[in-house]
Amino acid sequence: MRAKQISIIEDPRRFKQQLLNWSQQFDDVVWLDSNNYAQNHSNYDAVLAVDAFTSIQTDYFDAFNQLKDYQTRVNDWIFGYLTYDLKNDVENLKSENYDGLGFPDLYFFQPKRLFFFKGNEVEIQYLNCVKDELNSDLNEIQKVDEMKSHSTHQEVKIKLRIHKDEYFDKIKAMLQHIHYGDIYEANFCQEFYAENIILQPLDIYNKLNSISNAPFATYLKQGDKYLMSASPERYIKKEGTKVVSQPIKGTAKRSKNKSEDSLLKRTLKSNEKERSENIMIVDLVRNDLSKLAVRGSVKVDELCEIYTFDQVHQMISTVSCEVNLETHPVDIIMATFPMGSMTGAPKISAMKIIENLEETKRGLYSGAVGYFSSEGDFDFNVVIRSILYNQTKQYVSFSVGGAITAKSDPLSEYEECLIKAKAMREVLES
Repeated sequence: MRAKQISIIEDPRRFKQQLLNWSQQFDDVVWLDSNNYAQNHSNYDAVLAVDAFTSIQTDYFDAFNQLKDYQTRVNDWIFGYLTYDLKNDVENLKSENYDGLGFPDLYFFQPKRLFFFKGNEVEIQYLNCVKDELNSDLNEIQKVDEMKSHSTHQEVKIKLRIHKDEYFDKIKAMLQHIHYGDIYEANFCQEFYAENIILQPLDIYNKLNSISNAPFATYLKQGDKYLMSASPERYIKKEGTKVVSQPIKGTAKRSKNKSEDSLLKRTLKSNEKERSENIMIVDLVRNDLSKLAVRGSVKVDELCEIYTFDQVHQMISTVSCEVNLETHPVDIIMATFPMGSMTGAPKISAMKIIENLEETKRGLYSGAVGYFSSEGDFDFNVVIRSILYNQTKQYVSFSVGGAITAKSDPLSEYEECLIKAKAMREVLES
């Protein structure tokens, strides 16, 4: 049983930072923050899960069945991640590219301590709570220095795994696959990295979050491995019998000049190439959802709508469906994973071509972080606009990508990647 308490917080922003600083004593941390973004349809403004009571960690082999068994057996809140390479569990695929980070393919934990933010209220839930433990922690949290910063990190020199000329060659190879009819679209990604680096991950997350204010921001700690994410994208959410997916395809930079910024937004809205990218992925998501949806319930709620974030404008569509009450939540994830926005169409062919042309194992990048509730609902983001760090290996990495279609221009695609990389690079090199 979980002990529950609701507290009124005078300054939620300050308390959030105190809570994050306090959470660093634990080996297992998941922080999810909507940054008060009104359009993200989340149940909470922010959630912190810390301190594993039970957990599951595995490679891709039979991973979803193991997760299904764990989620059913625990029958409680669990938080964690799904790496992109779980594709190898759902299809006959492989991941043989270089991996400098070494994240396990799947990890979830049942937290002893949970904090749910909504407005100026925080609901605290403790598992197997001992006398006064909850109030003792609350007092300790409120004494933490919110501005606490361990140290500044060392100078970081970012390297490219794929250099510009090689990038052009790879895009041309992908365009050949499209012209031959092997695929219609594929998401091609490249890694930026640095070695022998000592970072303070929470400081990095705070800086990245302050720049981006993304609606699916995440700070994750799993022992010596960290994710600092400013994701703007929801992968999939289940509430009751309703399932919603919100793929992003289409990006435009922002401008400080209001009239120019408005023009950039309108140009993205009418861009034929970006719309065709988005619509292809919408069709893929509809197809994925239809595998488990109640017949006739799959619908497109929004098509190619423009959402504005601090760094970029994005083209987002919303696809929803109804599922039967007895449908297992993990089966819904399994039927739709990996998310269409990070793969391509047809999905399996695109993933095979991606594996051959990319130089890095994606791992947690283009995977998902989120939770399953005790009622079997869930909400997961897409791990993009994110910095990943292995503290033991002193290896830091971020990747960016874009959808390649028949209308893609290699130079434009390369420039779009640099736009997406800007915030991560700025945070690491500053």
